[in-house]
Amino acid sequence: MCDIYKPRRERTAQRVNAKMYTDYRDLLADKSIDIVCIATPDHLHGPQAIAAIEAGKDVYCEKPVTHWRQFEITKKLTEVVAASDRVIQVGTQAMSDPVWRQMKKLVKDGLIGQPLYAETGFFRTGDWGERGMPVDDPNAKAGSDLDWEAFLGDAPKCEFNVDRYFRWRLFMDYAGGPVTDLYPHSLTQVIDIMGLGFPESVAALGGTHRHPYELRDVPDTFSLIAQYPEKATIVVMGTQGNDYNAGPGRGAGQRCPVIRGWDGSLVIRDNKEIEFIPIREKGAKAPQRIAIEGGEDNVAHWRNLIECSKTHNKQTFSPMDLAFRTQTVLQMAMQSFLTRKTIGFDVQSRTMKV
Repeated sequence: MCDIYKPRRERTAQRVNAKMYTDYRDLLADKSIDIVCIATPDHLHGPQAIAAIEAGKDVYCEKPVTHWRQFEITKKLTEVVAASDRVIQVGTQAMSDPVWRQMKKLVKDGLIGQPLYAETGFFRTGDWGERGMPVDDPNAKAGSDLDWEAFLGDAPKCEFNVDRYFRWRLFMDYAGGPVTDLYPHSLTQVIDIMGLGFPESVAALGGTHRHPYELRDVPDTFSLIAQYPEKATIVVMGTQGNDYNAGPGRGAGQRCPVIRGWDGSLVIRDNKEIEFIPIREKGAKAPQRIAIEGGEDNVAHWRNLIECSKTHNKQTFSPMDLAFRTQTVLQMAMQSFLTRKTIGFDVQSRTMKV
């Protein structure tokens, strides 16, 4: 295992009896390692994943696959994965839930007709940056026991600060709040179910509505609308100021999506069944209820990666091509939030347009 903070590195290595590395590049040079798990701050995911693929490793990369300002790195990582025989699984573990594959097949088979509109979201109460990321050592300092320059990566240079290091989710330089920390868990499956490519435009609004304090500069409330050339729309809503979901969730705070098509809609009932609700029109299809075959399983998510690694099957539960389409929406949404403009996308050149 590798960590740039010595106390955590030694503590963890002792607990799991692991070989220790300070620099991830030394770990990647170890020929005995087949698969790496990248669980660093958001802005380090992309460069480290690229280095891992180029070193011949298969990869489990935590979400978001890249930082909100790193669209070019997202694109490069996608190209590096496509040009290699390596396998990547993104840590959107909700994709281990078979319900999404069931819904995808129902849409592909034409049950709802032409996909038209979907809504999903993520609602929580609590500021996970403040409450969920304690400072290990208030007296920690940059130096031989904590490599601050390695932490900064391509983020703006600044003096060492214990909160920035230990509570990095609070800061836009390293994270993005709900849109990138949470929405990959809600949006990935919707894009996959509907069979969508890249959006033609994205607009977003939000702000810090409940958790304002001196350190935080990421929003706690964020909603986006993505319009697709396939004449489909996706809406993602959420806040960290209230945990009520208008409908069942498949995970803590996660709102189950509603998938609408020309002929009807798919919803989840009581976390047990997929319900097809036909449109209210003469000659419409009959309603249906389909039993859900399982649930989210983190072990299954990892097992899927290992099985795909053995067979060089790139289509993991959460592969890079799907992560690219998802992250592009979220990165466009953040640019819209910051500029207060609708952001366009050119599919041919794969570039954003403000």
